[in-house]
Amino acid sequence: MAFAPMGPEASFFEVLDRHRESLLAALRRGGQEPPSGGSRLASSSEVLVSIENIIQDIITSLARNEAPAFTIDNRSSWENIKFEDSVGLQMVSHCTTRKIKSDSPKSVKKFALILKILSMIYKLVQSNTYATKRDIYYTDSQLFGNQTVVDNIINDISCMLKVSRRSLHILSTSKGLIAGNLRYIEEDGTKVNCTCGATAVAVPSNIQGIRNLVTDAKFVLIVEKDATFQRLLDDNFCNKLSPCIMITGKGVPDLNTRLLVKKLWDTFHVPVFTLVDADPHGIEIMCIYKYGSMSMSFEAHHLTVPAIRWLGLLPSDLKRLNVPKDSLIPLTNRDQMKLDSILRRPYVTCQPFWRKEMEIMADSKMKAEIQALTFLSSDYLSRVYLPNKLKFGGWI
Repeated sequence: MAFAPMGPEASFFEVLDRHRESLLAALRRGGQEPPSGGSRLASSSEVLVSIENIIQDIITSLARNEAPAFTIDNRSSWENIKFEDSVGLQMVSHCTTRKIKSDSPKSVKKFALILKILSMIYKLVQSNTYATKRDIYYTDSQLFGNQTVVDNIINDISCMLKVSRRSLHILSTSKGLIAGNLRYIEEDGTKVNCTCGATAVAVPSNIQGIRNLVTDAKFVLIVEKDATFQRLLDDNFCNKLSPCIMITGKGVPDLNTRLLVKKLWDTFHVPVFTLVDADPHGIEIMCIYKYGSMSMSFEAHHLTVPAIRWLGLLPSDLKRLNVPKDSLIPLTNRDQMKLDSILRRPYVTCQPFWRKEMEIMADSKMKAEIQALTFLSSDYLSRVYLPNKLKFGGWI
C-alpha cells in the first residue's frame, strides 16, 4: 500500500468498486485502453520539420510573386465538430478553413504575429527550452496588445501543425489545485505529496513531465469552485473519505488542470466525478472536463475524460432535499440561453439523465449554488451529501 487509509470501512466503497469494474469492462470492449501515461507527443524533430515546411511554402509563394497566407481550420463552427462518446468533441477530418492573408489589411497583422510566434516556438523547440504564454506576451506586449491575442495564435498554430500545445514547448500558467491521496515526482526531480490536511498543492505547469505517480485513491472528485474546494479541505473531506483525490480548476478549467485529470484517468482508471453548481455555468464546466470544448476540439484526445460522471449538485436534488425557495436563484436570460445551447449539443443525445436534469432546471426556471445545502447544516455537503452519493451510487 502506498498510503495508510484513514477513511471509512471497505464496504463503503463497494458500489464505487463495481462502477470502476464497469468502466474498465467498457474500455476493454471498445479496445480503448490507452497506454499508461497517456497520448504520444510529437517529437521535437517533427515540430521543427513542420515549421520549416510552412516557411518553405511562404518562400515559394514569394518566389511566384504571390501573397503568402496561412490556412487554419475553423474552430468556431459546430459544422466542423463531430462527437464520439469515447473521445468527446473533436474536429472532423475535412473541415472548413480560413485564410490569414499577408496582403489583406484585415489580417496582415495577425499574419505577422503568427510568423513571429512561429519563430519563437522554433527556437524553443530547437534549444529544448520552455516558455509560458505569459513569457511570450511580455517579449513584446505593445506589439501583441493583450494576452488573449497570444493565446489564440498559439491555439491556431497548434491546430495548424496538428500537434499538442505541449509539443510546441509552450506551457500554461496553472491556477488549479489538487489534494488527497497522490504522490508524484516533477520533471526537475521535486517530490510532491498531496496528502495533507487543510492545504492543497498547485497543479504543475508541465503535466507531461511529472512521473512516478502513486495513489490508492478509490475516486477523483473534481470541484467546480475554489470556495467549495477549500470548504471540503477545512472539513477534512480527503481524510474522512480516504483514499481519494480532489481537484479544482477554480471555475472554467485551465489546460493543465484538464491535462492532470486526463493523466490520472489514463494512469489509474479510477472513477472521476464532478461537483458543480446546479446552474448552466456549472454544467458547462462539467462538459468541458468530460467532452471538451469547441475551441480545443483539435486536442480532444489529450484532454477529455468521457468516463466522468455528474455527482452533484443535481437539480432533482433540490426538490428531494426540500431546499427552500429563498435559497434558489432565478435563471437569467443569459442562463436560459446557455441552457438551451447545451441541450442542443450532440453529446446530450447519449445522456438522457443529464437532459432530464436540465429540463427540471428549465421548467423550474431556478438554479442553485452548492452553498444552498448549508441551510440543512454547515457541514452537510461533506458529512452527509457527498458520502451518501458516493456510497449508494448517486451519480449520473
